[in-house]
Amino acid sequence: MAKKKLGIREILALNLKLNRQKCGLTQEKLAEKAGISANYLSMVEISKKFPTPEMLDRLAEALEIDTIQLFDASGTPEERALLHLEKSIIDNINRQQHQAIAEMKKTVINAVKETFKERKSK
Repeated sequence: MAKKKLGIREILALNLKLNRQKCGLTQEKLAEKAGISANYLSMVEISKKFPTPEMLDRLAEALEIDTIQLFDASGTPEERALLHLEKSIIDNINRQQHQAIAEMKKTVINAVKETFKERKSK
């Protein structure tokens, strides 16, 4: 089976997370230092968002590295494997959450319909 190459978003996500962890920063602390929301940083770290060049510079400055280091594709195979595993787990969790929410909506809608039917029949 051929290995899937990392795209630019995944490389950025991996390097951002690894550098953040090397600095001993939480997502909240790095976000604060870079002047962005922790939610946005989280989305970048899971490859769902891609920052502007200005944002990349702010993140690199907060991490005290050169911006280009955020795109270094020479991470170890173990780091890449962990990134893919983490992304796969997060994607799976998100899928399950969306399915659960859709099921809950159906249940609530059906319960409301039943309630109105019962009230109309009285």
